[in-house]
Amino acid sequence: MKKSLLILSFCVLSLSANAQSTSKIQKINQLLELTGSGKMAIQMMDQMMGSLKISHSKTSEDFLKEFKKEVKAEDITNMIIPIYDKHYTESDIDQLIAFYNSPIGKKMISTMPQVMQESMIVGQNWAKQIIEKSQAKLKEKNNLEK
Repeated sequence: MKKSLLILSFCVLSLSANAQSTSKIQKINQLLELTGSGKMAIQMMDQMMGSLKISHSKTSEDFLKEFKKEVKAEDITNMIIPIYDKHYTESDIDQLIAFYNSPIGKKMISTMPQVMQESMIVGQNWAKQIIEKSQAKLKEKNNLEK
């Protein structure tokens, strides 16, 4: 009797955990859809395909079109879901969904590509300045050591 009760309890808990996990995964999918993660992944893939075309000039346009048909946003989404599942609770996901559905969240989503692009330019310029500064200091140090 105790053994049967223990097995039944385990089964009920497993079903409950699975239902919670399914609910959380659905919410993560909703969050990724809200933030446009799939669209961003496709844009990144398009950029990579452009780079591939430049670096392998013999790559035909037909090949790129056919290959692009094989790549789907769901593929990367399915790889990202476990990361969100690992780092965020279901409550966290609920709050993020609420944020991205708010006016400021929607604004953040719509302006993020431009913000990222401008930030990348600033970061590249900053890195260039650091490299130039470090090279000047190394040159100065080498002259002093002679």
